[in-house]
Amino acid sequence: MKKIVVASDSFKGSLTSLEVAGSAEQGIHEVFPECEVVKVNVADGGEGTMDALRSTLGGQWVTVAAADPLGRPRDVSYVVLSDGKTAVIEMSAASGLPLLEPQERNPMLTSTCGTGHMIADALSRGCRRFLVGIGGSATNDAGMGMLEALGFRFMDKDGNVLPGRGESMAEVVDIDMSHVCPEVEESEFIIACDVDSPFCGPRGAAYVFSPQKGADPQMVAELDAGMEHLAEVIARVVGKDIKDVPGAGAAGGLGGGFLAFLNARLERGIEMVLNAIGFDDIIRGADLVMTGEGRVDSQTLTGKTPFGIMKRARKQGIPTVAVGGSVKLGDDDDVSGFDMVIPVTPEGMPLEEAMKTETASANVRETVKKIMLTYKTEENE
Repeated sequence: MKKIVVASDSFKGSLTSLEVAGSAEQGIHEVFPECEVVKVNVADGGEGTMDALRSTLGGQWVTVAAADPLGRPRDVSYVVLSDGKTAVIEMSAASGLPLLEPQERNPMLTSTCGTGHMIADALSRGCRRFLVGIGGSATNDAGMGMLEALGFRFMDKDGNVLPGRGESMAEVVDIDMSHVCPEVEESEFIIACDVDSPFCGPRGAAYVFSPQKGADPQMVAELDAGMEHLAEVIARVVGKDIKDVPGAGAAGGLGGGFLAFLNARLERGIEMVLNAIGFDDIIRGADLVMTGEGRVDSQTLTGKTPFGIMKRARKQGIPTVAVGGSVKLGDDDDVSGFDMVIPVTPEGMPLEEAMKTETASANVRETVKKIMLTYKTEENE
C-alpha cells in the first residue's frame, strides 16, 4: 500500500471527520509505515459541511446579524471560501428548528428570512457562487422569507406586500421582481438536498414534514393548499412548474423557491461536497479508499457519505472499505460495492463506553490495523 485516502463522515457524538481519519492513519502506519495517508474532511451537506469545505479549500467564517425563524435578531455564521467568490451556508443557522422552543414551533408563522439575510450579506461581499445546505428547517414558507430578504415582493389581491411566512402562501396573487438584488442574476446556487419530496400533495412538504415543525392536522391541510396555490402563481408569473419536481418540497418548499426564482441546482449533499473539493482528483492513484460513519445501515446505501465516496472510488477502480461505530445491515442490503464493511466497536461493549472520544478513537485505530493486516497478508501471498 503506497497511498490510502481516508474520507469518513463524523461519528456523531464521538469523533469528527478528521478525528476518524487521524485514528485510521495511526492504524494504517502500524502496518504500512511508509504509506502516504491523505485525510479528507467530508460531510453530507448537513451538519459539519461548512467546516469540511473550509478545512479542505480554505476560507474564513463570517458572522452577520439575521432573523431567526420568528423574526428575532441573532448573530449567525457562514463561510466564505478562499476564492472569495464562494459562500457556504447552512440554512439551519438562521432558520433551523433547534432555534425554537417546542411551544414556539408553528410553520404558519416561521420564515426563512434569516437565510436570505445570509445570502444578501455574502452577495454584498462579492460572492457569486453559493453552496447551501437546507436540512433541519423550522419553516414551511416555500422560501418566501428568503426571497423577501433578496428583494422579491409577494403581493395579495389588494396590492399589499405579504410577509414571507407559511400563512401568506395562500394569499399571493402576484410577484414583483423589480426590486430584486441585481447580483442575484449573476449568481450560481447549488443546493444540498437529500429529500425527493415534491412541492405539494400527499408526499409534499406540508404533509410529510410540517407536523414535526409544530403543525396540527388543520395547519397541514392549510399549508398544503397554500403551496398548491403558490405553485400555480409561480407557474403563471415565472413560467416554471415546480409542483412535482423531486426535492422542491425540501425544507418546507425552500427547495422549490430556489428552483423557481434563483435557477438553483439540487444535488445530493455528499455529491455537492465531493464536487466542491475535487474528490476525484484527490483519490487518483490511490490503492485504497477508506470511509465510514457512526452507524452504517440501510440508509447509508441510499446516498449518504460512505456510499457516495464508494461510487466515486469505484469509477476509478479503487477498492473501498467502510467502517462504522456500528453496522446494522439486512440480508437484502447490497454492499457489494465495498471490499469490506466492518464495525469498530467490539461486541458487548456498552454504548456509553463506545461513544467516548478516546474509546472510539482507539476502536477505529485497532479496527483499521486489522484491516491493514488483512491486505498485507494478501500482498504477501
